[in-house]
Amino acid sequence: MRTSWPEPVERVADFLRKTGAEARLEELEPSSPTARAAAEAAGCPLDRIVESIFFVCRGRWFIVLVPGDRRPDLAKLASAADGTTARIASREEVLALTGLEPAAVAPFPRPRLVEGVFVDRTLLTHDLVWLAAGSTAHFLAIRPAELLRLSRGRPMDAVQEAAYHYPPAESAARGDD
Repeated sequence: MRTSWPEPVERVADFLRKTGAEARLEELEPSSPTARAAAEAAGCPLDRIVESIFFVCRGRWFIVLVPGDRRPDLAKLASAADGTTARIASREEVLALTGLEPAAVAPFPRPRLVEGVFVDRTLLTHDLVWLAAGSTAHFLAIRPAELLRLSRGRPMDAVQEAAYHYPPAESAARGDD
Protein backbone atom coordinates (compact mmCIF):
# COMPACT_ATOMS: atom_id res chain seq x y z
CA MET A 1 0.00 0.00 0.00
CA ARG A 2 1.32 3.42 -0.99
CA THR A 3 2.01 5.73 1.94
CA SER A 4 2.95 8.84 -0.02
CA TRP A 5 2.83 10.29 -3.52
CA PRO A 6 5.32 12.60 -5.27
CA GLU A 7 4.77 16.17 -4.01
CA PRO A 8 2.74 17.47 -7.01
CA VAL A 9 0.50 14.39 -6.85
CA GLU A 10 0.14 14.80 -3.08
CA ARG A 11 -1.12 18.37 -3.68
CA VAL A 12 -3.89 16.96 -5.87
CA ALA A 13 -4.61 14.17 -3.34
CA ASP A 14 -4.77 16.70 -0.50
CA PHE A 15 -7.17 18.89 -2.51
CA LEU A 16 -9.37 15.84 -3.15
CA ARG A 17 -9.44 14.96 0.57
CA LYS A 18 -10.23 18.52 1.65
CA THR A 19 -13.08 18.87 -0.85
CA GLY A 20 -14.59 15.46 -0.12
CA ALA A 21 -14.18 14.55 -3.77
CA GLU A 22 -15.43 11.30 -5.19
CA ALA A 23 -12.50 10.30 -7.37
CA ARG A 24 -9.90 7.58 -7.70
CA LEU A 25 -6.18 8.47 -7.90
CA GLU A 26 -4.03 5.85 -9.60
CA GLU A 27 -0.46 5.36 -10.69
CA LEU A 28 -0.41 4.02 -14.23
CA GLU A 29 2.56 2.35 -15.83
CA PRO A 30 4.23 3.25 -18.01
CA SER A 31 4.36 7.03 -17.71
CA SER A 32 1.90 8.56 -20.20
CA PRO A 33 3.01 11.94 -21.57
CA THR A 34 0.44 11.96 -24.41
CA ALA A 35 -3.33 11.61 -24.46
CA ARG A 36 -3.05 8.47 -26.60
CA ALA A 37 -0.58 6.85 -24.17
CA ALA A 38 -2.80 7.83 -21.22
CA ALA A 39 -5.83 6.22 -22.87
CA GLU A 40 -3.89 3.02 -23.46
CA ALA A 41 -2.59 2.95 -19.86
CA ALA A 42 -6.05 3.67 -18.41
CA GLY A 43 -7.75 1.21 -20.76
CA CYS A 44 -10.26 3.77 -21.99
CA PRO A 45 -11.13 5.48 -25.28
CA LEU A 46 -9.16 8.61 -26.18
CA ASP A 47 -12.24 10.84 -25.80
CA ARG A 48 -12.36 9.92 -22.07
CA ILE A 49 -8.92 11.46 -21.44
CA VAL A 50 -9.13 15.07 -20.25
CA GLU A 51 -6.39 17.42 -21.41
CA SER A 52 -5.83 20.49 -19.21
CA ILE A 53 -4.64 23.15 -21.65
CA PHE A 54 -3.48 26.57 -20.50
CA PHE A 55 -4.26 29.54 -22.70
CA VAL A 56 -3.81 33.29 -22.57
CA CYS A 57 -6.40 35.89 -23.52
CA ARG A 58 -6.01 39.65 -22.92
CA GLY A 59 -2.92 38.92 -20.83
CA ARG A 60 -4.92 36.67 -18.47
CA TRP A 61 -4.44 32.94 -17.82
CA PHE A 62 -7.15 30.32 -18.25
CA ILE A 63 -7.43 26.54 -18.47
CA VAL A 64 -9.62 24.67 -20.93
CA LEU A 65 -10.46 21.00 -20.42
CA VAL A 66 -10.91 19.13 -23.69
CA PRO A 67 -11.20 15.46 -24.70
CA GLY A 68 -7.96 13.79 -25.76
CA ASP A 69 -9.22 13.29 -29.30
CA ARG A 70 -10.06 16.96 -29.92
CA ARG A 71 -8.24 20.29 -30.16
CA PRO A 72 -9.34 23.56 -28.56
CA ASP A 73 -10.89 26.23 -30.76
CA LEU A 74 -9.02 29.47 -30.00
CA ALA A 75 -11.76 31.73 -31.37
CA LYS A 76 -14.33 30.11 -29.06
CA LEU A 77 -11.95 30.38 -26.11
CA ALA A 78 -11.23 34.05 -26.80
CA SER A 79 -14.94 34.80 -26.90
CA ALA A 80 -15.56 32.87 -23.65
CA ALA A 81 -12.76 34.83 -21.97
CA ASP A 82 -14.18 38.17 -23.21
CA GLY A 83 -11.39 38.73 -25.70
CA THR A 84 -10.80 38.75 -29.42
CA THR A 85 -7.79 36.44 -29.63
CA ALA A 86 -6.32 33.66 -27.51
CA ARG A 87 -3.21 31.56 -27.71
CA ILE A 88 -2.15 28.26 -26.20
CA ALA A 89 0.54 28.69 -23.52
CA SER A 90 4.00 27.41 -24.36
CA ARG A 91 5.60 24.53 -22.48
CA GLU A 92 7.92 27.04 -20.81
CA GLU A 93 5.00 29.19 -19.66
CA VAL A 94 3.18 26.19 -18.18
CA LEU A 95 6.37 25.10 -16.40
CA ALA A 96 6.85 28.61 -14.98
CA LEU A 97 3.22 28.85 -13.86
CA THR A 98 2.85 25.36 -12.37
CA GLY A 99 6.30 23.80 -12.02
CA LEU A 100 4.99 20.84 -14.04
CA GLU A 101 5.20 19.55 -17.57
CA PRO A 102 1.99 20.40 -19.46
CA ALA A 103 0.92 16.73 -19.66
CA ALA A 104 1.11 16.40 -15.84
CA VAL A 105 -1.07 19.35 -14.84
CA ALA A 106 -4.42 18.83 -13.13
CA PRO A 107 -7.02 21.64 -13.19
CA PHE A 108 -6.99 21.67 -9.38
CA PRO A 109 -5.74 22.95 -7.12
CA ARG A 110 -5.68 25.87 -9.52
CA PRO A 111 -2.65 28.21 -9.71
CA ARG A 112 -3.52 31.66 -8.31
CA LEU A 113 -2.87 33.40 -11.62
CA VAL A 114 -5.45 31.30 -13.48
CA GLU A 115 -8.68 33.28 -13.71
CA GLY A 116 -11.00 30.57 -14.89
CA VAL A 117 -11.56 27.08 -16.23
CA PHE A 118 -13.68 26.14 -19.23
CA VAL A 119 -14.88 22.58 -19.79
CA ASP A 120 -15.84 21.23 -23.18
CA ARG A 121 -19.42 19.96 -22.99
CA THR A 122 -18.62 16.65 -24.67
CA LEU A 123 -16.70 15.60 -21.55
CA LEU A 124 -19.92 15.85 -19.56
CA THR A 125 -21.56 13.07 -21.58
CA HIS A 126 -19.37 10.28 -20.17
CA ASP A 127 -19.79 8.24 -16.99
CA LEU A 128 -16.10 8.53 -16.10
CA VAL A 129 -13.14 10.52 -17.42
CA TRP A 130 -9.39 10.41 -16.69
CA LEU A 131 -7.02 13.32 -16.17
CA ALA A 132 -3.43 13.94 -15.12
CA ALA A 133 -2.94 14.35 -11.39
CA GLY A 134 0.47 15.97 -10.94
CA SER A 135 2.66 13.67 -13.04
CA THR A 136 2.47 11.79 -16.32
CA ALA A 137 2.20 8.53 -14.36
CA HIS A 138 -0.60 9.57 -11.98
CA PHE A 139 -4.17 9.87 -13.15
CA LEU A 140 -7.48 10.65 -11.62
CA ALA A 141 -10.64 8.75 -12.59
CA ILE A 142 -13.59 11.03 -11.92
CA ARG A 143 -17.21 11.57 -12.89
CA PRO A 144 -17.63 14.63 -15.12
CA ALA A 145 -20.05 16.36 -12.70
CA GLU A 146 -17.42 16.07 -9.97
CA LEU A 147 -14.74 17.39 -12.35
CA LEU A 148 -16.95 20.37 -13.08
CA ARG A 149 -17.52 21.04 -9.36
CA LEU A 150 -13.88 20.71 -8.34
CA SER A 151 -12.48 22.74 -11.23
CA ARG A 152 -15.23 25.36 -10.86
CA GLY A 153 -15.37 25.05 -14.61
CA ARG A 154 -17.79 26.66 -17.01
CA PRO A 155 -19.24 24.27 -19.61
CA MET A 156 -18.96 25.40 -23.21
CA ASP A 157 -18.38 24.23 -26.76
CA ALA A 158 -14.58 24.59 -26.64
CA VAL A 159 -13.30 22.37 -29.45
CA GLN A 160 -12.75 22.66 -33.16
CA GLU A 161 -15.30 21.07 -35.42
CA ALA A 162 -14.46 17.43 -36.17
CA ALA A 163 -13.91 18.21 -39.85
CA TYR A 164 -10.75 20.13 -38.93
CA HIS A 165 -9.05 17.17 -37.24
CA TYR A 166 -6.56 14.79 -38.75
CA PRO A 167 -7.84 11.25 -39.18
CA PRO A 168 -6.73 9.11 -36.17
CA ALA A 169 -4.04 7.20 -38.09
CA GLU A 170 -2.58 10.36 -39.62
CA SER A 171 -2.71 12.17 -36.28
CA ALA A 172 -0.80 9.34 -34.57
CA ALA A 173 1.79 9.29 -37.35
CA ARG A 174 2.32 13.04 -36.97
CA GLY A 175 2.65 12.77 -33.17
CA ASP A 176 -0.29 15.11 -32.61
CA ASP A 177 -1.38 13.43 -29.37
